[in-house]
Amino acid sequence: MPKRVPAGAAVLQPQVTEAITMAAFTELAEVGYGKLTMEGVARRAGVSKPTLYRRWSTKEQMVLAIVNEVAIGAADLPDTGTLHSDLRAYLKATAEGVTHPLAARIIPDLLAQAMRIPALADALQNGIGRGRRAKAAEILGRAIDRGELPADLDIELALDLAIAPLFWRLLLGGDPAAPDYLDKVTDMLVTAFGG
Repeated sequence: MPKRVPAGAAVLQPQVTEAITMAAFTELAEVGYGKLTMEGVARRAGVSKPTLYRRWSTKEQMVLAIVNEVAIGAADLPDTGTLHSDLRAYLKATAEGVTHPLAARIIPDLLAQAMRIPALADALQNGIGRGRRAKAAEILGRAIDRGELPADLDIELALDLAIAPLFWRLLLGGDPAAPDYLDKVTDMLVTAFGG
């Protein structure tokens, strides 16, 4: 007997997923994590609460899933063939991500909430943090394989150094996505890493 294909609400339709994702990000930006509700996201997305609960059992799971997908997905960059180009593309994608109008409001709120909610802190560090670091580590690993960087490069320290200038500039009110700034940071990092 052929297997029955799920229909209706059992199918995770891409347009519904996109609507929920946008609604969740907009709600997060407007009300923050503390006041975010599944009901508010469902209403904004134009779906029922059961539609959300079929996908995630808590708001924490929903938020982490959508933030994780976007944050780690944004770090998926092609291999350009050189450390300089790979690193510049990674820095550009990261800077554009943290300066996006929604992300600029969501990221500080999530980090503040993580200080109060250990489970959220753990999920952000182990999910998003490690996922993005792994993508950046691939860039450095490829450069080592190509002979552009020394084999004994301290990859963990290099990853810290790569991202720190963007957040420091953002914290001080500058534009970390400015092309000339990204060019200078890329040049300095390649030199600092021994490339």
